[in-house]
Parts: sequence; structure tokens; C-alpha cells
Amino acid sequence: MSDLADIAPSGTLAQAGARPSIRPRGAGLVAQVAPWLVAAGILVAAPLVFTSGTALTMMSLMGIMVVFSLSYNMLLGQTGLLSFGHAVYYGLGAFFTVHAMNVVAVNRLPVPLPVMPIVGGLAGLAFGILFGMISTRRAGTVFAMISLGIAELVSSGSHILHSFFGGEEGITANRTKMLRLFDVNFGPQIQVYYLIAAWCLICALAMYAITRTPLGRLCNAVRENPERVEFLGYEPQTIRVTAFCLSAMFAGVAGALAAINFEIANSAYLGVHQSGVVLLATFIGGIGTFIGPVVGAVVVTLLQVSLSDLTEVWQLYFGLLFIAIVMFAPGGIAGLALMHGPLLRAGTAHRLVPAYLLALGPVLLMLAGTIALIEMAFRVLVKASDGTEMSLVGIPLDAARILPWVVAGAMAIGGGLALRAMLPRVAAAWHEASAAAKEKLA
Repeated sequence: MSDLADIAPSGTLAQAGARPSIRPRGAGLVAQVAPWLVAAGILVAAPLVFTSGTALTMMSLMGIMVVFSLSYNMLLGQTGLLSFGHAVYYGLGAFFTVHAMNVVAVNRLPVPLPVMPIVGGLAGLAFGILFGMISTRRAGTVFAMISLGIAELVSSGSHILHSFFGGEEGITANRTKMLRLFDVNFGPQIQVYYLIAAWCLICALAMYAITRTPLGRLCNAVRENPERVEFLGYEPQTIRVTAFCLSAMFAGVAGALAAINFEIANSAYLGVHQSGVVLLATFIGGIGTFIGPVVGAVVVTLLQVSLSDLTEVWQLYFGLLFIAIVMFAPGGIAGLALMHGPLLRAGTAHRLVPAYLLALGPVLLMLAGTIALIEMAFRVLVKASDGTEMSLVGIPLDAARILPWVVAGAMAIGGGLALRAMLPRVAAAWHEASAAAKEKLA
């Protein structure tokens, strides 16, 4: 994680402010290890702060999604392979893990639960080799279409091979029937959380280490210019297959953790929807940095759990957020935050605060109007049988009347126009702070 600053979007102050420096080896080692120690401390301390059952469940889901998103970023962010079927390896890892848990429980084999994610990882690796040899012959659109075809093939096959996939009901397991270590039976959710957190940290560390190896650099080179890589004597397909298999292996581990958490694996694990969620999480967090998918996984899981309780059209808001990120912040949330790193180090970031505060009002006004329009349209078009009277953030209104539509439309349009008027001021403040930072860092 310590490389976050030097991989900020090109052309930003991150590069302008970068200066060659010579640091003692010990200081460099501390800088490399410190973020991981902080991450481990956060994972250990989080249940002590957020003690409710809902919070433990949400944090467990975040850990699973972090592993899944990082594995996907090995394909998309590191190697430039856009896959629409990454859930295949996630789901197969989950199914093989559930079957392994049942075999171990029935035969009373001395295999503890914490090693079960290895089964999911091996399953993901095996099918990654099988499908990777086929799909990585070409990159770009061809690879994306083949991955989509494989996803549909496996998803359809899950409904045919009832004995293995269990049909729509899926296959269940009981994690408390496994061999106990130190009298831990993994019944309480907090024990499962620590198991997921440990595997999340191990997998994240392993995937980060891979990005620092020659293989990780070659993956970046294949993403940028495969012809030049081939000219230098490397085979691009071999590099793609290797990255694909490793990515599938970690996706299998994520699927195994999901199976342990829910004690079930069903066909939904293999579906295109699951592949879409990990694509959204990775893109929203940012595919250009290692920390980006972690941020995206946390944000998407948080929104999935919280928004689904507030509105039935939460997936629509996901789509709007995804479009906004792609259009206005291609580097994702992490890329947007990292752009401010040089300004913070130079001590000029405070010059942005007045402009940001002025722009915040129009943004909130536009969002409030847009949300009101969406909720009223959903009520009128889909839920008309429930009546047109509704409550929005505690405010009662009638969607059949014209006044709420006029007010909401005025808020959305007025907020948008005000934001557009404020953007030059924000840009001017950014250039002023950047120029001051360059002078300090020069």
C-alpha cells in the first residue's frame, strides 16, 4: 500500500511533486510493513468498536468482497482483461468448499475449518487453468465475450447438474461439525469474522506481493503494449494465463469464505449478477491502485446492505453511481482521494476547502431532487397499487399531485446549474493550490 502516491493518475501533481530520494533501508522496510500492521490492527479492533450482530455480518461481507475485488483487479487493473464471468471461480470455489465440508463432517476427518478456503482456492485455480487456456488467446472484446459465454455455460450447467449444484436450493453445510481447534466451533459470528479477516489479510498481502514481482510488472506491460512485450521475448498469452489462474485462485478463496459464512452455496454465486457486483466494486473504488478495490468493496457492501433497507430501487442508485464514477472520476474513489496527497504533504490542501464547501450545497440539492424524482416515479409507475401517498425522509407527499414534481425538478435542475456555475471556481482553487504545492516541493 505504500506505493499509492506514486501510482496516482498520470499528469497530476503526484508526478510533478515526486522527487528522487535516498532513504535508509530500515526506513523503507518500516514504510512497507507499517500499513499492513495498521490494517491488521483495524481488523482486530473493529469488532471491539462495532459489536452488534449486523455490524459483524457487514464486516464479514466486506472481507469477502475485498478478496473478490482484489482478485478481479489482478485481471482488469493489472493485466487489462475485462471479464464478465469472474463469479464462475467464486461460485465453483464455494461449491467445492461446501462439498469438502460435508465430506469432512460425515467421515469425521481431522480437518479444521480454517483450512477449507484452500479447497476453494485450488478449485478456482483448476478451473482457471481450464478456462484460461481458452479465453486468454485474445484480449479486448474477444476475451470479454468468451468470459461472458463461459459464465452463461457454467450458470446453465448448475441447473442441469443437480446432484453437484443442488438446483435452486443449493448445497448446505454445517461449519460447527468440523474439527475444533482450541475449542473454537465457529458458531458465533465473531469467530467467523476473525477467520474471514485473517484470510482477507493473507490474500491481500499475497496479491500485493505479486504486483511487486517481475510477473506483476509484465502484467502491466501486457496491459499497456502486448506487441512490445512479445518483441522483448515474452509470450503475452503465457502472462495472461498466469494472471488469470492466480486471479481465479483468489476468487475461489473468496467463494469459500462466502460458503463458510452463509453455510450454503447456490446458483446465484455463479450468476452474471455476482460478476457485475465485483465489476462495480472494483471500478467504483478505482482500478489504477491496489487500495482502490478495497475501498470499492467496502463502499459497495455498505451501500448494498444499507440501501436495500431504505429503497427497493437501490440497484438503480448503484448504476447512477457507477456512471458518475466512470464519467467524472475514472480513477475511482481512491484515485480521487490520492490526487490530494501532494497537496496535503505540501500543506496547501486547505485552500480548496472554501471552494469545496460552496460546491457542496448545489451537489446536495441536486442529489435530493434527483432522489425525490426517482422515488416518486417508482411509486407511480411500479407501486401504484399501494397508493400515491408516500413518505420521503419523513416528509409526507402525494406523487399524484404536480407540486412535488415541480419542487423536485427545480431542486435537481437548479442544483445542477448551480454546480456547473461553481466548477470554474473549484478549478481555479485547485490550480492555485497545485501551483503553491509545486513551489514548496520544487
